[in-house]
Amino acid sequence: MTLDSLQLLFFKNYEAASLQFTPGLNCFIGDNGSGKTNLLDAVHYLSLSKSALTPIDGNSIKQGADFFVVKGNFRADADDAPETIQVSLRQGQKKVLTHDKQPYERMADHIGRYPAVLISPYDTDLIREGSEERRKYFDSLLSQFDHGFLDVLIAYNALLRQRNALLKQAAERPSQGFDRDYLLAIDDQLAPLGEQLSEQRAVFIERFTPLFQQHYQQLADGRESVSLTYRSQLLETEFGQLLRQNERRDFVMQRTTAGAHRDDFVFLLDGLPVKGYASQGQQKSYAIALKLAQFEILTLRAAALGTAATKPLLLLDDIFDRLDDKRIARLLELVANDTFGQVFLTDTNLARTDRALANVQAPIRRFSVQAGTVIQL
Repeated sequence: MTLDSLQLLFFKNYEAASLQFTPGLNCFIGDNGSGKTNLLDAVHYLSLSKSALTPIDGNSIKQGADFFVVKGNFRADADDAPETIQVSLRQGQKKVLTHDKQPYERMADHIGRYPAVLISPYDTDLIREGSEERRKYFDSLLSQFDHGFLDVLIAYNALLRQRNALLKQAAERPSQGFDRDYLLAIDDQLAPLGEQLSEQRAVFIERFTPLFQQHYQQLADGRESVSLTYRSQLLETEFGQLLRQNERRDFVMQRTTAGAHRDDFVFLLDGLPVKGYASQGQQKSYAIALKLAQFEILTLRAAALGTAATKPLLLLDDIFDRLDDKRIARLLELVANDTFGQVFLTDTNLARTDRALANVQAPIRRFSVQAGTVIQL
């Protein structure tokens, strides 16, 4: 699978832009703040229907405009006709996602069709931040890997919002009474969905972990051992029972205090938490290994399904500025060995990029990015 072209209109710092890509490496070169990362984010929008940088779609509209459009042509194979994906948003309206000009009935139906993996300086947030960041990462990965998981996740979150709204209403308006039968009816639907999410996450992590450990050992030359485990109360106790046990506490807290939305993923290095004990370099290796394993497992899934899009798009943001030579060398070794398919990368220095890619045989296309304008070099 390749992305042949990209068109932008009032997207972030771009008033308008039109780019044609090579199926090999596409390099965006420019100063910090020029808009390089925004181009990667536009590709991320086409792949996952959302930004990798902000949870609020309205933030992607150029200042002074009232809408944005991101449009791209994907091609499963060189001989296949292109498929056009467009994401657009107008202020005050819902985001629209179309495939060959036809809106999706559900935006979730798009997820996984055009997979992408982003490696960025912010990946270590998975380690430094709280459990929500890790859940979001693995749930997003699982949603690309298994569309059924995404359906369950959407249904679970919708019921969870209903339950939390009911708990909040009961606390804020005690004089109106409380419909406990309604709470129990929500619980009856929520419990099996939560257990299904936890089971699917556990099965996925068991398959994902060996791939992750292999990539970490290659990055770190086998000096340390790493592990990745999934922690969930729902693997030990029925969710319905937990909901009943925590009902009084939930009323006090005005939210659901147990469930799949409280699960976490434990990152260990030589048996100790990566967050508190690993060096900055070890944390970077851990995060990169996660992303490389993500790329590999999505590739394996596509091959098993026999789809033409056997390799996700790979987006590399500022790796030459933020990573040491050893980790860069490992990534470029994978690029040179044709491990990846189409690659998009950003850098601030053209000469450095050319030196780093000197041994890469794939076609390379370079773009100069300056203050929201893009010119092919």
